[in-house]
Amino acid sequence: MHRSLTASDAATALHQGSVIAYPTEAVWGLGCDPFDEVAVMRLLAIKQRPVDKGLILIAGTLDQLDGLLDWQALPAPRRDAVLASWPGPNTWIVPTTARVPRWITGAHRGVAVRVSDHPTVIALCAAFGGPLVSTSANLSGEPPAHLRDGLDERLLALLDGVTDGETGGLAAPTTIRDALSGAQLRA
Repeated sequence: MHRSLTASDAATALHQGSVIAYPTEAVWGLGCDPFDEVAVMRLLAIKQRPVDKGLILIAGTLDQLDGLLDWQALPAPRRDAVLASWPGPNTWIVPTTARVPRWITGAHRGVAVRVSDHPTVIALCAAFGGPLVSTSANLSGEPPAHLRDGLDERLLALLDGVTDGETGGLAAPTTIRDALSGAQLRA
């Protein structure tokens, strides 16, 4: 069994550059400190994912995203639609400020963000003190794990820990929509 982490232990590990697995609304996710380039590059190498695809930032509260999103670049009705969907299982590509590093945005002009209502995510982000990287806990091309027992042993061997908890029970990963247009990019 892989080392099980409480939210507090996980936050300490994340501040030290660790890559961990944790449950989200539908699937298990991989996470790290989004501002630690070495940790993000390690996560991408573990997942076998190219940096240009970009990564999702997940937060437990809206204020954890302060200074990262350019709300003024969105027309008021679009901004209101994004904010009305949170907290919840809704990921949006939102115009970003210069504070969001290229290793998070990838080749995109915005950043994918979600304010989650999942209790483990909320506790983890609160203990960490901000948003985390969130990408499905699977090797590229493999199916994501809906249960902790479904996490690939090859993946687990490369991680620094796994939090306690269970997914929120959604059948599929969260939808991703463009905040500027409202267009759905992932069902």
